[in-house]
Amino acid sequence: MKTYLVIGLGRFGSALARQLCLLGAEVLAMDIRSDLVQQLANDVTHAVVGDAQDKEVLRSLGVRNFDCAVIAIGDNLGASVLVTMNLQELGVPYIVCKAHDETHRRVLEKLGVNRVVIPEQEHAQRLGRSLHSHNVLDYIELSADYGILEVPAPKSWIGKNLRELNVRAKLGVNIIAVENGKTTNVSPSADYQIKEGDIMVVLGDNYALEAVQKL
Repeated sequence: MKTYLVIGLGRFGSALARQLCLLGAEVLAMDIRSDLVQQLANDVTHAVVGDAQDKEVLRSLGVRNFDCAVIAIGDNLGASVLVTMNLQELGVPYIVCKAHDETHRRVLEKLGVNRVVIPEQEHAQRLGRSLHSHNVLDYIELSADYGILEVPAPKSWIGKNLRELNVRAKLGVNIIAVENGKTTNVSPSADYQIKEGDIMVVLGDNYALEAVQKL
């Protein structure tokens, strides 16, 4: 079981902590505000009141034993920098930090943060991709280069099986699931014949996914 430390329980931090717990992870949630900690206490493994800018507080929590720490403090650049440095000095192996803007991102990247996220920006990019491609039902960014696309089966695919289409060789994508109504076929076999109304869940790099959208 993976273990996470989530620091900062605003809207982003609390939602992330809850989601990680729902996925089966062990989560310690932390904030300086007792009301935020209390609101989350029943939804995570542990919730504590504490100031992550104090290295001794972090040391007492045994943060070096967590697989990942997420700094979700947000707008306060100085605080996120100090907390990042504390976590690095205490030996946390993987650090994710929320940034407010590109300047904040660049500072954190120079500090060696493993991953920096700007939630509003990433949400906007995802929404923009969906709006621009009218046939895209959903898009999940896995990294800067790869994602998962959910699209209605292209007309040229209907009536053909996956072996005939051979999309991995021709397009460089993998069909990881097919949805039809309330039924989801995960890892469909090569003999699966695509039907009208099928929703394709496709994994690939961004260039390959763009090619799928144009079919």
